[in-house]
Amino acid sequence: MNNVWHSLDLGDAMTANEPMEQIRKAFEEYISQNSVSPDVAIFTRNDSEGRLHCQVTAYFSPATLQIAKLFDATPCEKPNKDNLDLLAGDKICWEVLFPEKV
Repeated sequence: MNNVWHSLDLGDAMTANEPMEQIRKAFEEYISQNSVSPDVAIFTRNDSEGRLHCQVTAYFSPATLQIAKLFDATPCEKPNKDNLDLLAGDKICWEVLFPEKV
């Protein structure tokens, strides 16, 4: 199984809505044509890192590799759950992709 996450810089938070909508549409098309498991999800994070404007990054779970390739997303480490927002996918993905460690 592929365990590689992918990320894509969507630019400034003020202009990121258009690429996020394109990703959401690609996700919807993907799930309409494939059987979907709870690990199929795409997340976003707004990060300012001391800059004036926030940068938005999209994170594609390993199960969304085909979608990540459509947008030329690059391989990355699994993101930290903190401050992630679910862009596309079932809410159960949180439990599946970020299980709480006891």
